[in-house]
Amino acid sequence: MNLENEVELANTRTKLSRLEKRYEELCKDTSEGAHVRELTLRSLKATINQFKEEIVRYESRNAVRR
Repeated sequence: MNLENEVELANTRTKLSRLEKRYEELCKDTSEGAHVRELTLRSLKATINQFKEEIVRYESRNAVRR
């Protein structure tokens, strides 16, 4: 996915912030099984990294245009 405008950028940053908060909460939570928690953490981390990459790509493309 490529971010196309400032609105999508803002929305992605909001989602990223929420995912990072959830990731931190889950790291501290030991009530779930270790295996399930590990799989969930991996999935969250992959999505977090994807959003970060999208933000960097968008900012890189628009830095050249300015």
